[in-house]
Amino acid sequence: MISKRFRAYRVERTDQGQYVRGIQALTTDDLPDGEVLVRVHYSSLNYKDALSATGSKGVTRNYPHTPGIDCAGIVEESTSSDWQVGDEVVVTSYDLGVDTDGGFAGYIRVPAEWVLHCPRGLTLRQAMICGTAGFTAALCMQALENHGIRPDRGEVLVTGATGGVGSMAVSLLSAQGYRVVAATGKRDAADWLRSLGAQEILARAALLDTSARPLLKERWAAAIDTVGGDILTTVLKTMSYGGTVACCGMVASTELHATVFPFILRAVSLLGVDSQSTPRALRESIWTKLAGICRPEPLDAIATEITLDQVDEHIQHLLKAEVRGRILLNPQVY
Repeated sequence: MISKRFRAYRVERTDQGQYVRGIQALTTDDLPDGEVLVRVHYSSLNYKDALSATGSKGVTRNYPHTPGIDCAGIVEESTSSDWQVGDEVVVTSYDLGVDTDGGFAGYIRVPAEWVLHCPRGLTLRQAMICGTAGFTAALCMQALENHGIRPDRGEVLVTGATGGVGSMAVSLLSAQGYRVVAATGKRDAADWLRSLGAQEILARAALLDTSARPLLKERWAAAIDTVGGDILTTVLKTMSYGGTVACCGMVASTELHATVFPFILRAVSLLGVDSQSTPRALRESIWTKLAGICRPEPLDAIATEITLDQVDEHIQHLLKAEVRGRILLNPQVY
């Protein structure tokens, strides 16, 4: 097969343990083994990508490396009978962008079992506006629904509401008829969050309880927490009886300092949500819902499109919590 040239956003580790990032010219011969070669039309910037690009050993151990935990594109080569040249596909999760070169490049090569058809009803661009963040938000919503949460149960809180998962969760929940309260530390984002469907905006400081009380006044029927730490602790204290929290993030902290009282006195449930190792059948079901009955709107309002040359700048913004919504990467634009 003829080698193809492309650009990639690469991260290298120096002998002194520093991480150097920049655009490099590669060929498809540089890619790892796999049955399917995909030309990347779009990827997206996620918090996990920022950790990978800045040397988090909990994410990526092997360098040089191309981050990018998701992509949407078109199959250009395949040795698998499941995939044909010209197929429009999405690849998210598994080891993509972790220790396997990811979507911040013109091409990826991956195992056939990592690949899914781009769901009918979504363009490649729309699929990556959803991306891993939308997929995770939809998993959280389904986890709540599987636990009996319905719109008539009461208010649903979304923490970190201006982030990728948070903004997608606000849009998804609102589209399904839930009364959504969006918590954020960005005062200037209120109108934007309302445009996504939030019916009330809550200051992040209101979810930072400094008292030693194990329980606070009941309010939320359910919550999607994207930040963890002390905010999650406060959310648990304020859940209504029988309430359910879907937890999927750790941008504030990986630690949780809580008592058992919300669980044994209010029958609160804390559900962990993982997108990386989601079984294939559930993965296909969630993508079908994102393209159909759970399609978030307005998608374009959630996304800012960038090129490879702008990735480093936006990684810094993301690490400083200065990003609103989804960052969509088009690696084909020079």
